[in-house]
Amino acid sequence: MAPRILVVDDNTELLSLLTQLFEDAGYEVSGASKGKQAIESARANPPAAAVLDILLPDMMGYHLADTLRREQPQLPLLFITGVFKGGKHAIEARQKYAAAGYFEKPFEAQKLLEAVAKLVPPEKKAPPAASLQDAFEVELDIDVEEEGPQDAMELTGRIKVTGGGNLSAEIRGANLTANPLQKAPATVVRPPVPGRPATPVPVGGGGSGPRRGEFKDNLPALITAFYLSRETGELGVQRGKVKKVVYFERGTPVFALSNLLADRFGQFLVRVGKIRPEQLQDATVVATQSQRRTGDVLVERGLLKDTERLYYVGQQVKAIIYSLFSWDEGTYVMSFMEKAATESIKLELHPANLIVRGVKKLYKPERLRRLLQPEDRLVPAVAPSYQLNEVELERWEAELLPRVDGHRTVAELLAYANRPEHVVYGFLVAMTSLGVLDRQT
Repeated sequence: MAPRILVVDDNTELLSLLTQLFEDAGYEVSGASKGKQAIESARANPPAAAVLDILLPDMMGYHLADTLRREQPQLPLLFITGVFKGGKHAIEARQKYAAAGYFEKPFEAQKLLEAVAKLVPPEKKAPPAASLQDAFEVELDIDVEEEGPQDAMELTGRIKVTGGGNLSAEIRGANLTANPLQKAPATVVRPPVPGRPATPVPVGGGGSGPRRGEFKDNLPALITAFYLSRETGELGVQRGKVKKVVYFERGTPVFALSNLLADRFGQFLVRVGKIRPEQLQDATVVATQSQRRTGDVLVERGLLKDTERLYYVGQQVKAIIYSLFSWDEGTYVMSFMEKAATESIKLELHPANLIVRGVKKLYKPERLRRLLQPEDRLVPAVAPSYQLNEVELERWEAELLPRVDGHRTVAELLAYANRPEHVVYGFLVAMTSLGVLDRQT
């Protein structure tokens, strides 16, 4: 029987991610988001080791550790924290609790797994075969059309990419507006892309079972879960027939795929005004007949410079990732594989700024007001997921933040900021999405 690990963290998405990682490694996992829940779980199913977040909603992780140790004096303990950082805290945890590990967020989840495995070796098991129920497939050769009206997306004319040999570059161009696809042709089969299989690619269908959940206003939290655990893997999201997947490498989103017709490279070039629809149609015919990529044909015809292709591919990938912020329903799948490492070109998108821009760009006013009420009072978070120096702020935003102290309502902050209501709401919701601000309870 697989050894049981107790994992406690009040960040729901991070708890889900860590639970899956331990299960994939060969453990049974009891997950809890509160101390009392963890105590009850441990009494019902005594764990072989416990991973405890220090700051919990109902008690300190150290108090939880005391309770667990009274009932299991030899229980191995490992601590994770986003607040109590520095050598002093780690030394104290080791002296008082003989802690086998002390991990400061963001931490490398794989090192946490290694530390647990030294204490409690996992059960060796064969990787489960991928099933139709568990597999998340982005069908790269078939495109579907988005249902319902779409909005234009503003894209800044700057991208950072990493190529072969870990060489980084910043490419600057004009700001782009990706307009909705006006008239979609009939569904077509795109020619196979060199280096990619033409058959559907399973995301998370390999050596581990994916973790599914409801996708509803929690994209920032899912991105942050990858960031806090420095994990490499995929986040697949589905709404109806539309499927998109974001690739992460060591906690940073680097690439994305989509089966949406409007997200195809040629259609994206039309949406941003780089080429005309009829030019794309002609190039697509030639590409299909010659089994080449549409981009190669566009370069051959002088409609796209070869030096421009990397810039537009980067903007296309960025648009796919940003577009997910407009989704307020669907399902998600997390899986952990090394596919991101095989991409020849990878974006450099810091998760904090990605979240801020995504919320500001694509959360509609009615959604913002649903997430944050005028009478709400906000306070600086005790355990922020990101530091303010990681976030790019406008001057008025930096001036507003010190006034967010729990004494003023959101309505009062709106009046002070003297900016359009949806702009201030977007900023405040973005800060709560980052975990920089919390609602006062």
